[in-house]
Amino acid sequence: MKFCCALLGIVLLSGALGVQPARADAAFTAFLQARWPQAAALGVSRATFDAATRGLEPDLTLPDLVLPGGAQKPPPGQPEFVETPADYLKEPVIERLAAQGRKLLAQYRGPLDTIERQFGVPPAILLAVFGRETDYGRAADTHDAIRVLATQAYYGKRKEKFAQEFLLALKILDEGKIARPDMKSSWAGAMGLTQFLPSDYLKYAVDFEHTGKADIWNSVPDALASAAKQLLDKGWQPGLHWAYEVHPPGNVDCTVGVPDYTLPIAEWLKRGFVPAYGRAIAAAERAAPASLLQPAGLYGPSFLATANYFVIKEYNFSDLYVLFVGHLSDRIADPRQQTATFETPWTKVAQLPTGDLDRMQRILTARGYYRDKIDGKAGMLTRAALGAYQKQNGLKVDCWPTAAVLQQMEAGGR
Repeated sequence: MKFCCALLGIVLLSGALGVQPARADAAFTAFLQARWPQAAALGVSRATFDAATRGLEPDLTLPDLVLPGGAQKPPPGQPEFVETPADYLKEPVIERLAAQGRKLLAQYRGPLDTIERQFGVPPAILLAVFGRETDYGRAADTHDAIRVLATQAYYGKRKEKFAQEFLLALKILDEGKIARPDMKSSWAGAMGLTQFLPSDYLKYAVDFEHTGKADIWNSVPDALASAAKQLLDKGWQPGLHWAYEVHPPGNVDCTVGVPDYTLPIAEWLKRGFVPAYGRAIAAAERAAPASLLQPAGLYGPSFLATANYFVIKEYNFSDLYVLFVGHLSDRIADPRQQTATFETPWTKVAQLPTGDLDRMQRILTARGYYRDKIDGKAGMLTRAALGAYQKQNGLKVDCWPTAAVLQQMEAGGR
């Protein structure tokens, strides 16, 4: 037992130093070989399968793994879920990306206009996704996608998901879409300039430049067209803005801020919600349904989020991600907003740690306020459930999770 633990320590240390174990991981190899029937069912050739798996070792330096002996490597804190809105939506970062985005808008105007005519997604939205995902290609992927996906399929926390993505990555290789040495990904297996998993690539990748291969790793037009196709297929509505910042009335009820509670924009305006900066909302859009979004509860800007807001959220399931992309797109598209932040400032608030948010969700679930998944993230449903709890318990209703409210819950609130 001591020898096994010592050997594991050597393996982990060698991985951390970038040195791989000299001896093959027999169980990992057996796991890969057991995937052959599934790969064959997808049409992957034996030659491709053998070439991709021969001598393949797991990458134990990756985060979010469950390693032998029960050791876990936690994922890096995904900023969308561990930072406050004010920290995530930093003005210097947005302004830098907006300035570069405007340059790319001019550089790729022709392809972007064609993409918009074909898919209905505005150029600025696509550039904002590009900027958020990979800093316009500056944050280049460095991992071998096949190795990452195989490792996550064997040691990761979402084995079934990654086992399927591993097989689909083999299919991409087998179809000659990209050479193995060039198939790079993030630590979580997302690939290319706009970060597609293999399943996304096979569904949405577009050969915009007509080279015979959709090259989301190197071709900006291919990557942007692919992102546009994905957004359209997820339900993007051409001509509909993603969201509008508004000033709510003083008696606003933050507990209605859930996706299923919608009113026509015109009705929200009648109820006292005033567009920020005096912006006009086109008559054609006033009939569109929208949800109230208050990412920091009552401690920051409020928004009327349209259906397109939730389409962007399909790209990354985070309110802050969508706000970043949407706001960045506004700054790219409209010269008048080149230096405009949100009109309502973010109040300084603390972000509860993931473990505390997890406990809060469990308490809210047990007491009938919350009915969604326990994920330790303060999304729209969690904030609204918390607001309902605050109402029931005579607390200040601000829909923002704090340590004080959690302490009150654990002390026996109803």
